[in-house]
Amino acid sequence: MRTSEYAKRETFYFARPGFENTDSTLDFAHRRSLDLDIKSVIVATTVGQTGVKAAELFKGYTLIVVTHSTGFTKLNVQELSEENRQAILASGGKILTCQHAFGGVGRAVRKKLGTYELEEIVAYTLRIFGEGTKVACEMVLMAADAGFIRTDEEVIAIAGTGRGADTALVIQPANAQTFFDLRVKEVICKPRF
Repeated sequence: MRTSEYAKRETFYFARPGFENTDSTLDFAHRRSLDLDIKSVIVATTVGQTGVKAAELFKGYTLIVVTHSTGFTKLNVQELSEENRQAILASGGKILTCQHAFGGVGRAVRKKLGTYELEEIVAYTLRIFGEGTKVACEMVLMAADAGFIRTDEEVIAIAGTGRGADTALVIQPANAQTFFDLRVKEVICKPRF
């Protein structure tokens, strides 16, 4: 009998999703980035608290902090506070604010016509692995499309369920137009729910 090659990796599972896992998620992701010599990290933030923590921890990395699009919750409103924006930029992070890869026009069709479009079906499918997994994959597409990361270098993507961070993945990026080339290489941590 042939034995296939394999690698044993440690994955951390949180009992509950949510912001209380943020510090541990960032720590697990940072340790794995050192193990793999990954220098590009993408992190989701809403008002900026997680983005600021990541910017402090990942100094010297290519750090992309991805916000909600302006108008996501209220017309003409950007949820990222100016104070947190300045702190992220001062620590060397980049901020990406743009249309969400799994939202946008498809969401407008759903709201206006009451029917789902393809990108929202993809989003709901990824959510079976957790909200953070969906967000991590989505923002990697967005960062690649914006030219902030390369598609031939692995990245670590950090996202969460609601506020804070509870999911970290090692991802081989792709552009939105080549979505099916995106690969989730490792799960560093996520909620077990």
